[in-house]
Amino acid sequence: MKLMPIGIVHSPYITPKEAPNQGRYSDKIAELEIYPDYLPGLKSLSEATHLIVLYWCHLARRDILQTVTPFGPEIKGVFACRSPYRPNPIAFCVVELLKVEENRLTVRGIDAIDGSPLLDIKPYFPKLDSV
Repeated sequence: MKLMPIGIVHSPYITPKEAPNQGRYSDKIAELEIYPDYLPGLKSLSEATHLIVLYWCHLARRDILQTVTPFGPEIKGVFACRSPYRPNPIAFCVVELLKVEENRLTVRGIDAIDGSPLLDIKPYFPKLDSV
């Protein structure tokens, strides 16, 4: 298996401690820079109001399988929570799409730290994505 980043996240968070536990709790603006080879994939993206962003937690530890969450003192397995520390640190965040300009997407509500490799973006559809 080989993952190919499609871009990079430019965010106001420099360290993991600065990032919010969940992006939806943040009103900070960030930018998703899409690499030139993937520009054709942005066609019609501006029609979306929100995006599902998948990114790689490049500074996360990959050897932790249990952790304490921000919601309580009990220890949970990483597959039972949203900790960035996991065997494959793939993160998921729903963001508000504010603007599309060439290869740059301006978004609000991301929890990625600056420099995180962008793995994929998908339009968020409430009827499909909300249970």
